[in-house]
Amino acid sequence: MTDPVRRILLIKPSSLGDIVHAMPTLAALRERFPQAEVTWLVKRQWASLVEVIGGVDRMCAVERGLRGWLGQVPSLRAARFDLVVDLQGLFRSGAMAWLTGCGRRIGFANAREGSPWLYTQRVAVPAAPMHAVDRYLLVAEALGAARPAEPRFDFVDRPEDRQAAEALLTQAGLATSSRWIAMNVSARWETKRWPPQHFAEAADRLSEAQALPIVFMGGPTERPETHAVMAHMRTKAVDLTGRTPVGLLPGLLRRAAVLVTNDSGPMHIAAAVGTPVVALFGPTDPVKTGPYGPGHVVLSHAVECRPCFRRDCSRAVALECLTGVQPEQVVRAVQQQLGRSRKSGSS
Repeated sequence: MTDPVRRILLIKPSSLGDIVHAMPTLAALRERFPQAEVTWLVKRQWASLVEVIGGVDRMCAVERGLRGWLGQVPSLRAARFDLVVDLQGLFRSGAMAWLTGCGRRIGFANAREGSPWLYTQRVAVPAAPMHAVDRYLLVAEALGAARPAEPRFDFVDRPEDRQAAEALLTQAGLATSSRWIAMNVSARWETKRWPPQHFAEAADRLSEAQALPIVFMGGPTERPETHAVMAHMRTKAVDLTGRTPVGLLPGLLRRAAVLVTNDSGPMHIAAAVGTPVVALFGPTDPVKTGPYGPGHVVLSHAVECRPCFRRDCSRAVALECLTGVQPEQVVRAVQQQLGRSRKSGSS
């Protein structure tokens, strides 16, 4: 007997890293319901990333504010979904699932803000810490999907994105075949940010020792953090901060030799496209939200209070979990990653 699911709504509106974490669940659902049409509900600011995710048939991009969300309800009800999957787990996402009128709504039993009351099926989450990718996959398994041996992150490599990435690198003076080191020096929380002088020292040492260009990346609002790093540098670097649309990040990071980054959205994109990552972690937990998959390096300084998941720090040595990581540790980790990629490229 065939499963009657023909139309699926996946609710994962934000943020950048969380959207990437949900990609293997989408891939598993596509295998479980190969005949289904999938619509992804996402905030407008991240829509261009969802546009390059394989397996998305339609996209529902919501504007900021309650009016933007409620404005999508008539079209979502008209779609007559057979299944709504809420991976966000907040009141607003749960309410949107309910407002679609769909009779089959699934989400996590421990979701927040009362959203589980709005589901018809609740998925239990083990008490032991687990990565967000694996936690989201519990929903696909509850719907009968097989757990993948290797979770799939399917970004579509569109010709127009390849051309845009190559044009951007060429304008910056980089040959499309050259190796370069990407750096993302910002993060949404101030407590996630490694000090700019540390980034500058690591960038200078890598530029001199490896003779590879350093390329800074990030969104338009992250320019001050990049400029603060570059102001401390002795060597020249390429600044693409604010010049890389979100949807272009997979194609651009696929070309990087390695990414050095705080705990951030681009970190998850780099890991998803197979680019080695060296990540700086302070108050957050890499077990839950670190770069997914083998071969990445996470650096942090051991203090008894981490991970605290706080956006402020009351320690005598502020942000010691991050400031305790020294530039030479990052340089060694990057050199290790570069050595691995050379070996894998020659094998």
